Amino acid sequence: MAKAKLAVTMDEQTLAEVDALVRQHKFPNRSQVIELAVREKLDRLSKNRLAEQCALLDPDFEEALAEEGMGEEIDQWPAY
Repeated sequence: MAKAKLAVTMDEQTLAEVDALVRQHKFPNRSQVIELAVREKLDRLSKNRLAEQCALLDPDFEEALAEEGMGEEIDQWPAY
């Protein structure tokens, strides 16, 4: 995937921690640290949105919807 350059401003303590990770060879460079941190945050936010939307669902309605029309089909399914 193509990468784009950007400028980032952060407090000195955070930058010192990023630089320490690079010095300890945990990351090859600052960009890798920041890219991974942003990716992990985006993933977490995405999962939170999914959980919030799932919490809005009505389990009884969803179950009824899933079983709707299964009366005829269920008799044709093989036994487990």
